[in-house]
Amino acid sequence: MNTQVLTVSSKGQISLPIAIRKSLSIDTGDKLVAYTSGDVIMLKVLKLPTAEEFEASMDRAQEWASSVGYAEEDVNDIIKSVRRSKRK
Repeated sequence: MNTQVLTVSSKGQISLPIAIRKSLSIDTGDKLVAYTSGDVIMLKVLKLPTAEEFEASMDRAQEWASSVGYAEEDVNDIIKSVRRSKRK
């Protein structure tokens, strides 16, 4: 694990050291997600899928749904069911 001490600027900004950026292939304009828990901050690189990757993922999801007997018209009922179970 690479550990670095970072300094927060007066504007609340931090700079990621080049060694960390290179090791994680972080380029200018890339997005990071910040998670917090207590006094811990975790940054994760957010890599959006390409259009082809997204389409392939949707195809796999549709194949799975079809294999377990779900149809497009079932989606709203499934969402409602999951939301109800989370409220309990």
